[in-house]
Amino acid sequence: MIFRARHLLGIEHLSPQEIVSVLDLADRYVDLNRRTVKQSDVLAGMTQINMFFENSTRTQASFELAGKRLGADVMNMSVAQSSVKKGETLIDTALTLNAMHPDLLVVRHPSSGAVNLLASKVNCAVLNAGDGRHEHPTQALLDALTIRRAKGRIQRLTVAICGDIAHSRVARSNLILLGKMENRIRLIAPPTLMPPGVDAFGCELFDDMAAGLEGADVVMMLRLQRERMDGGFIPSEREYYHRFGLDAEKLAAAKPDAIVMHPGPMNRGVEIDGELADDINRSVIQEQVEMGVAVRMACMDLLARNLRAGRGMKATEVMV
Repeated sequence: MIFRARHLLGIEHLSPQEIVSVLDLADRYVDLNRRTVKQSDVLAGMTQINMFFENSTRTQASFELAGKRLGADVMNMSVAQSSVKKGETLIDTALTLNAMHPDLLVVRHPSSGAVNLLASKVNCAVLNAGDGRHEHPTQALLDALTIRRAKGRIQRLTVAICGDIAHSRVARSNLILLGKMENRIRLIAPPTLMPPGVDAFGCELFDDMAAGLEGADVVMMLRLQRERMDGGFIPSEREYYHRFGLDAEKLAAAKPDAIVMHPGPMNRGVEIDGELADDINRSVIQEQVEMGVAVRMACMDLLARNLRAGRGMKATEVMV
């Protein structure tokens, strides 16, 4: 199993082999999580701090559950409403945390690059739970695991990513990961929601859903991120849904067995039709949530192994 990283700050620095290592181990943790007794002692004796400078429900809960199932001592720091911002105060926060000798630090921050800054100031392993518009690596990994389990592979698929791409760190991480795994990627969005420089990723660009979804294996919808918008990016939510919201009629352009994904939280009737989101034959949105716990368990397990190796300690065997 190949995984050399000390931190998980983004997908960009992971090799295809390392991505596969995470997915393979996560598959084993899916099995563990479906048992009556879900506990392991992989992180026994280790301390995990979850520090979220942005509000989160599923990501924070997923990391907390993952750490507890692996036997870690888990501490949640509620800093989403604090005045801590990127700069000296953030560095002081890192130094304070470092003095507590944590082993794993999970961080979500509204500023791109803030998690990298923290990682440079601490001695523990840092996991990026989303930083600004930069990356959300564990979301891309759980999406990849969901796709692989549904399609039997994570290579040579046609994947359509639709919606608010300009403000989405989920889209960026998925673009990088899916590109590394030799997939055909299509981006579908109004021109106002396409990020500058997107051509560099080698994607096909569309502003028409029917054309973009033609023959797609995977349809990945994105949340419309109103909180990151400072202008008139769309005429109205009603108009946005009419042109770019996913419904059965638009999905008909994709392959008959195409799967529908959404990282959540969903705005039903804006990005996706509610009935389609709940369609167990097409939607894998609930599977994404389940895969999130397993993937985060795998990431923390692999980082803990490298941390122990760096400290000259014997790695705990995986109890799955």
